[in-house]
Amino acid sequence: MKTPMSPGLCRAVRTVALLNLGYFGIEFAVALTIGSVSLFADSVDFLEDTSVNLLILVGLRWAARSRAKLGMALAGILLVPGIATLWMAWSKFTVSTAPNPVPLTLTGLGALAVNLTCAFMLSRFRHHSGSLTRAAFLSARNDAFANVAIIAAGLVTATVWRSAWPDLIVGLAIALMNMDAAKEVWEAAREEHRATT
Repeated sequence: MKTPMSPGLCRAVRTVALLNLGYFGIEFAVALTIGSVSLFADSVDFLEDTSVNLLILVGLRWAARSRAKLGMALAGILLVPGIATLWMAWSKFTVSTAPNPVPLTLTGLGALAVNLTCAFMLSRFRHHSGSLTRAAFLSARNDAFANVAIIAAGLVTATVWRSAWPDLIVGLAIALMNMDAAKEVWEAAREEHRATT
């Protein structure tokens, strides 16, 4: 049985997808310019969030069983930023230079503003349509926590410890958070799938 599309949910998910796509470009460019692992991980995460929200727009028109299967696929997508972060972190171990803390902190602040806006928009729909909207909400929520850590890494690098390590530590923590979100979405999707069989 298909779930009727809520115009409010559809509008919120579309807006969140556009915000994520827009900030991906900004953060990715800054990450490459200053050599930041945490910004790189977070920018890839913005691109992943764009994909998740576009898939949700399609998936909300589907029957519950199909939505559950899509939720399982989204759990795999949530792992992509973690894998990209590990690759970037590995390359950073060989060239251990600290990223410029000012653009790191300012870009983290911008990302936090975008993610808080997205989390707020999605929070009232997080229990609608099971694992799909849960995936979007968890992504936005986790990203906001990650952005606070990026800002902290920038401040620590500027004032206390001029090293690549604060950025690396935060980048790896972002990867772990995404893996945990993937597990939660997978479990929610499996429960949804079991309920339809």
